[in-house]
Formats: sequence, C-alpha cells, structure tokens
Amino acid sequence: MTTGWSLDDPVTPAAVDAGITVRQSSHRARGSSRGAGRGVGIGIGLLSAASFGTSGTFGTSLIGAGWSPVAAVVARVSIAALVLTGPALLQLRGQWASLRRQAWRTAGFGLVGVAACQVCYFNALERMPVGIALLLEYLGVVMIVVWLWLRHGQRPRPLTVTGGIAALGGLALMLNLTGAGGISVVGVIWGLLAAVSLAVYFFLSASVSGDPLPPVVMTWGSMVVGAAALALVGLTGMMPMRFSGAEVTLLRDQVSWIVSVAGLSVIAAAFAYVTGIGAARRLGAKLASFVAMAEILFAVLFAWVLLGQVPTAMQFAGGALILAGVVMVRLDEA
Repeated sequence: MTTGWSLDDPVTPAAVDAGITVRQSSHRARGSSRGAGRGVGIGIGLLSAASFGTSGTFGTSLIGAGWSPVAAVVARVSIAALVLTGPALLQLRGQWASLRRQAWRTAGFGLVGVAACQVCYFNALERMPVGIALLLEYLGVVMIVVWLWLRHGQRPRPLTVTGGIAALGGLALMLNLTGAGGISVVGVIWGLLAAVSLAVYFFLSASVSGDPLPPVVMTWGSMVVGAAALALVGLTGMMPMRFSGAEVTLLRDQVSWIVSVAGLSVIAAAFAYVTGIGAARRLGAKLASFVAMAEILFAVLFAWVLLGQVPTAMQFAGGALILAGVVMVRLDEA
C-alpha cells in the first residue's frame, strides 16, 4: 500500500489542479489569519484608546482639587508600576536575559514615550489652550507617515493621505479650535516636541525585533523609568509638584481623591499602556497611531458622563471625521 506520492508517479492534470487548490487555500488561510489579527489589533487598540481617554477626566478632577499636573502624572505612573510589578516578575521568570537585552529600548520608551511626552505636553499647556496643545501633540501621527516615507520609502497612498487629513480635521473640530486666542511660539515648540515623543512612543510600541519583551514587562519597565524621570523633574523644581487630600468631583458628586488616582493609574496607565503596546505590535506604528486618535472620542464621552461637559454639535462632527479617517487608513492597509 502506498502512503504518499513519489517522483515516479505520473503528473496528471488532476494532480496539478489539486496542487493549485492547496496553494490557493493556503494563501487564503494566511490572508484570513492576517485579517483576523488586524481585527483583534484594532479591538485592542480601541480598548487602549478608551482607557487613555479616562485620563483627562481623572486628571481634571485631581487638578481641580489642588493637585499640580506633574504630581498627578507622578502618581499615575508610579502606582501603575507597582500594580504591574507582580505580573511582570511572573512573566520574567527565567527570562531576565531578555530584559537586559531590551534595557535600552525599555529605558527609551520610559524616558520618551512616558516621561518626555507628558512633560512636553504640560509645558505646552502652560502657554496655550488645551485644544491647541493636543492638536500639536497629535501631529505625531503625521510625523509617523512622513518618517516612513522619507526613511523607508513607504510613500503614503491617496487614501492614507485623505484619511490623515480627515482625522486631523476631525480632531480640530472636536477640540473647537476656532475660539483659540494668540499662540505662544515657545508653547508651539513644546507641543511639537510632544508630537515627536508621541511618534517615538508608537514606533517603540510597534517594534518586535530582537526578542521583544511581553507588553506587560515592557510597560512595567518603562513605568519605572518614567516615574523616576518625572519625580526628578518635580523635585528639581522644573515643574511644581503639589499633592492634595481634598475630595474630587466625579458624576457631580464629591468622592475621595483615591478614586481618581486609582482610575488614573490602573485604567489610564497600566491597562492603557499594556493594551496600547499589544495593539501597536499587531497593527504597526502607522495604523495603531490612527486608531489611538479614538482616544479623543472617548475622552469627550467620559467628560460628558463624569464631569457634565456636554459635547457640541461641532465635536460630534469631528468625531465622525476621526472615525472616517481611521476607516480609510484601515482600508488602505488591507
């Protein structure tokens, strides 16, 4: 009894057709697997965006109760590092060599993607309205597309360009920039530095070369580095670090400041960064950065529910444009 095919067997048309069918099925399976991976990545990216979107609400409640911005960020990053210590150490059992090999990348992520991005953003906030500062920071998305074009020859196709313009236009509408006053040149410089930091965050998140660390370990290591850097910024007086034990306002009610700190550190930091890194590794820096812009939609929604800040019709229109832009880039990536 024969159990296979040998070189002596005749090559019939049926055999050729069978081989083509197998190869076509294999190609379809791989394409389906990639598509499923992209779908999972977008879902994880939206979870990350929603988690990051809570940071504005929790942060605003703390600042309104007397906290300085850098103090809120230090608490956010430090507690996130503590929360992730246990899971990170469990994943690192027998794999400490991987952490040593990725030490520079983890340090860079913590210094640039966590600490520098927030320091630059808050310095921009001191000199210009929140809307302008946020728009400047999210220019990091455009910087990613331009860098991939200039450095790697990945010229953006018309659909990506259109999606980018739509998303940035929607962001401008959602932030209601038409009422902004004069713009500080120094503030613009800080905002652009925040944009560069944001672009670096996505590139480092998406990197899977050289034995990449699990997202939990990568987040934990970067939070430790970022917390130390931000604490140094506060202790040296570069930015004021002021804490308060006063109650905060959420859902039009007074609650303990612990609620906001817990939300800011566990939801808007630990969970948000872990899922953000996971999404970026599945989607790549460009698509992940566009999906992350959904954070603005979620931020407006949470501010509406928890702080009573009702979005305007212009903000709703901006949200629709952001979603349209993400869809266009997603179709271009398919």
